[in-house]
Amino acid sequence: MRGKRFDATAPAVMAIVNRTRDSFFSGNRHADLDSAKAALESALELGADIIDVGGVRAGQEGEAVDAAEEIRRVVPFLEWARGAHPGIVLSLDTWRSEVAREAASAGVDLVNDTWAGHDRDLVHVAAEIGAGYVISHTGGLPPRTDPVDVTYGDDPLDVVRDVVTTLADGAAQALRAGIAAERILVDPTLDFGKTTAHSLEVLRHTSAIASLGFPVLQAMSRKDFVGESLDLPAEERLEGSLAATAVAAWLGATVFRAHDVRATRRVLDMVATIRGDRAPVLALRGTRQAPAADAG
Repeated sequence: MRGKRFDATAPAVMAIVNRTRDSFFSGNRHADLDSAKAALESALELGADIIDVGGVRAGQEGEAVDAAEEIRRVVPFLEWARGAHPGIVLSLDTWRSEVAREAASAGVDLVNDTWAGHDRDLVHVAAEIGAGYVISHTGGLPPRTDPVDVTYGDDPLDVVRDVVTTLADGAAQALRAGIAAERILVDPTLDFGKTTAHSLEVLRHTSAIASLGFPVLQAMSRKDFVGESLDLPAEERLEGSLAATAVAAWLGATVFRAHDVRATRRVLDMVATIRGDRAPVLALRGTRQAPAADAG
């Protein structure tokens, strides 16, 4: 996207800028325009590769936001971002085709459809405006619906099979719509339509999702499956999120939607280095070029 390539040697951090007053994580509420601008600038300084902009809280607890209000929140900001940083990769987090169409003026690079094609026109709009597209899995739930008594079968692997099948079908639809394979991302969408046990099972099988042959996006930052695993509120879920990030990166995910850009960037770079896909920045220890030991 925009001349940039993300893969195992260079995994991408997708920074989150929520133009909302009610995001589940209080550290990412940027309804104020100046706050949103500052968040974007900070994310870029800390190593973000993609900026994901949304105008509606995902869960049902948030305030009602119609399409006109969502457009008002995100489109002018995206246009400012494109003007201020022409080379950045911009992602739009929406499930509405009319919002994506309005965002064409900002040169959006990616449409992050977190509600699994609920609006059937959205993938076609993404193709029309030349954007990539994120395929998600929500277990069939409509937008802004929290899971209740959700089940995929008695076998713990049933949820993995459902995720893989749904993402494969969605990717095939995106291909038919005219989106290039390398610009189709598949996101197992942990927490959405899933219990904590489901999300953990899917995370353990990230490699099965990667085997579909499309870039894998993992959006795990400070989510409830992390909170319930450790019994922690959103404000205290950084370490758990980073542990999940390291596992998913090792298993083949290449794009990570995150609130904590610098920490995520460092984890991804370290995992890629341990795996051998990225060289250390320095490799001086034990060589003649190593600095002399501190005599003090």
